[in-house]
Amino acid sequence: MGKTGAIMMSEKERDALVVLERVKRREITMAEAGRRLGISYRQCWRRYRRYEGEGAAGLVHRLRGGGGNRSIAQEVKERMAELYRGRYEGFGPVLFTEKLLAEHAIRADHETVRRILIKEGLWRAARKRKKRHRAWRERRLHFGEMVQMDGSHHRWFEERGVKCCLMVMIDDATGIRMSLLSEEETTDAAMRLLRMWIERYGVPKSLYTDKKSVFVLCEKDRENARLEGREALTQFGRSCRRLGIQIIRAHSPQAKGRVERSNAVYQDRLVKELRLKGISGIERANQLLALGFDDDLNRRFATRPGEAADHHRSATGIGLSGVFCIEHERTLSINWTLSFENRLYQLASLSRNYSPAKRKVLVRRYLDGSLHMFYRGEEIGFDELDPARAGKTKTPRSESRFAAGGKPAPPSPNHPWKTPWSTKELMKQQKQF
Repeated sequence: MGKTGAIMMSEKERDALVVLERVKRREITMAEAGRRLGISYRQCWRRYRRYEGEGAAGLVHRLRGGGGNRSIAQEVKERMAELYRGRYEGFGPVLFTEKLLAEHAIRADHETVRRILIKEGLWRAARKRKKRHRAWRERRLHFGEMVQMDGSHHRWFEERGVKCCLMVMIDDATGIRMSLLSEEETTDAAMRLLRMWIERYGVPKSLYTDKKSVFVLCEKDRENARLEGREALTQFGRSCRRLGIQIIRAHSPQAKGRVERSNAVYQDRLVKELRLKGISGIERANQLLALGFDDDLNRRFATRPGEAADHHRSATGIGLSGVFCIEHERTLSINWTLSFENRLYQLASLSRNYSPAKRKVLVRRYLDGSLHMFYRGEEIGFDELDPARAGKTKTPRSESRFAAGGKPAPPSPNHPWKTPWSTKELMKQQKQF
């Protein structure tokens, strides 16, 4: 109530005044008044008694003009702003609220924190851009039915380290995720992450990936493989085929939007966590991911699947080391030797008097760097040979292709490259006659 005796009432309070005045004049019943105001019969009686005793002022909210019961003290607001400027600059309101509770025992709603930061000029919401309409795809119903996989290139260590790539897997049905940081989005990194997932949850039914050469071959390579009679598979695709995992190719980033949005979560939360911990190396960052960071995200954001059945298959009895490896086929010479990665190897001959019955050998480089060779389905021993002793001395590339000084030799004056096109046409016509 102001100095003039006027009462400031909201529209809802004015409606209550009109209805209760009709009850006072006995034009409607108390039950009808409760239905019109959207409150219970007992609550309507309580408000009516206050109206009878205090008049219109009894319908005004008791806290009008004062602070709320859960309002934050000014000292706490100043403490929040001080912490944000000093240690948490750039943190979003939600993440900053979580840090306030976890590390400083300050409890507040993230919307309240957002308003405080905006008032202090420390936060400004990003402008939302119009997005192209796309059809919504329902989540898969079962855990392990489809897992999305992608690599996110980002400055994860900001200016403290080099730019690298975070490999992320996220289940489509539940949002459970797992990640691994590596220098680049490589076959080695993809295999390591998938093996970590299998060792923890089992073999998923399918993987949803983009069209990068790590996961699938491009159309040109697929066609060349078909013409040559080879399998159109990458090294990663071969590993998935052995495990019975179907690779589904996404035709746009929006198609695998769940893992793309997960990348944005990591780019926000992981970057700031690495900054707080002072981490600037891939090894320590992977320790942080494995020892609780991913589990914390799963507790916050994972949901229950539509159906309880788990579509992961057990990996018991599967030699994962022999599945997740780089595999090549080499031809075996008659003296049981082969060349691999510019090195010469002598295999343990199975016969002293005869050359190999089959000339193909599978050479596998495991993820731990060890080399293994398989002949006729069985692993066979081998030793590395000295190329000089084996008569396989190799001229260095710089000497064989380039002249002295390490620069390409210039073409001769009569080289075909130096012959004009008109002269070539004249020579063709002379040959015809």
